[in-house]
Amino acid sequence: MKTLFRLSFLLFVGLMAMTAAKPTRVVFFGDSITQAGIKPGGYIDRLKTLLPTDQFELIGAGIGGNKIYDLFLRMDDDVLAQKPDVVVVWVGVNDVWHKASSGTGTDPDKFVKFYEAVVKKLQAANARVVLCTPAAIGEKTDMTNQQDGDLNQYSQFIRDMAKRHNLPLVDLRKAFLDYNLKNNPENKEKGILTTDRVHLNDAGNQFVAEQMQKVLSTVK
Repeated sequence: MKTLFRLSFLLFVGLMAMTAAKPTRVVFFGDSITQAGIKPGGYIDRLKTLLPTDQFELIGAGIGGNKIYDLFLRMDDDVLAQKPDVVVVWVGVNDVWHKASSGTGTDPDKFVKFYEAVVKKLQAANARVVLCTPAAIGEKTDMTNQQDGDLNQYSQFIRDMAKRHNLPLVDLRKAFLDYNLKNNPENKEKGILTTDRVHLNDAGNQFVAEQMQKVLSTVK
């Protein structure tokens, strides 16, 4: 009887240890910036060196050209099927950028409605949600980038949403603006944190990884 009790106790302890050791599964949900982020040197790849590898499992779910409604439409297959503990939503650049580049984009009211729907569906699946503001469409510091106004507006939508839902926020828009004010004295439109005004260079990937790390360390 004692032997059976001892074996049962050891099995219980072993199961508890296995449960405690399960890493937090984080899915990064976004566009081409996130699609590139999982590659060597990308921001997700760099995050693996900034977060304890035994505590976090990092998964990329980015597709180039995606806007907020694309994320809503593919959420079941690309995110919820992964059974994430945390989902980092980073979208918005294409919703703004494509207005000028291809005449599409996403109207403000539709952007908010689809974004709210994404958040609610993730929460209904018991995933903890982290929001991110879109970082840049041009790195000039004097607010003469063509779409600064729209980008600031859409970033504020996301800040307001994070506040309404009491969600963690990685405010990359603010972080990029602050960084460029200090590190872009020549008012260049690219080459500080981006390769082409939008997509990240090496410094940008490291910078984003550091911003993400600060928030993810508090939500695991």
